[in-house]
Amino acid sequence: MSYEKVERAKDLTIGIKQTIKAVENQQVEAVYIALDADKRLTQKVELLCKEKGVPVIHVDSMRRLGKACGIEVGAATAAIKKSG
Repeated sequence: MSYEKVERAKDLTIGIKQTIKAVENQQVEAVYIALDADKRLTQKVELLCKEKGVPVIHVDSMRRLGKACGIEVGAATAAIKKSG
């Protein structure tokens, strides 16, 4: 499971609502989804990514994804935004 790319990313979107908005606006190069997050919430993000052709990377832990994003709480989703 690769959290390194999230840790190195300069521009992140964290959380389901913000991730959905960024994917819809085509501002995202990749989306990370925690496998221990509620499937009912993450499934909308996953379907939207598939529809828009955005790669989805699954990681095992919300807590570790949140930490990789630099926040103290778990994150169900995070998106690396396109540079520029």
